[in-house]
Amino acid sequence: MNITNEKLYEIAEGARVNAYAPFSNFCVGAALLTKDGELFTGVNIENSSYGATICAERVAFVKAISEGKREFAKIAISAGDEESVPCGICRQFMYEFSPEIEVITKASPEDGGELKVRPLTALLPEGFVLERS
Repeated sequence: MNITNEKLYEIAEGARVNAYAPFSNFCVGAALLTKDGELFTGVNIENSSYGATICAERVAFVKAISEGKREFAKIAISAGDEESVPCGICRQFMYEFSPEIEVITKASPEDGGELKVRPLTALLPEGFVLERS
């Protein structure tokens, strides 16, 4: 499946409607594309126990990983009119599986509203993966 960055971002934007953010009202959607062309979406899901909240990026990854996927090409993240870059936990989580994944976000309207495409290593230059047994 050949999905453009623009289309992947549109899918992430569409997923945002399913976010559960009753505390922050900050809804985020993510669309994750595997190297073999499968697509997984995720949304942020808040919880009264704030530590149990999970970000859209990790939801998409968890869905894909639970289906046996381990190789990822790109992820788009939408937060409406605000640029949403992955938080530190999400950056490290993604690095575990795909240090070179392309991360697609959109600049805020005040900053031109253009798509930004960067490798994860630009957002997390010193990520790490423990040696696996």
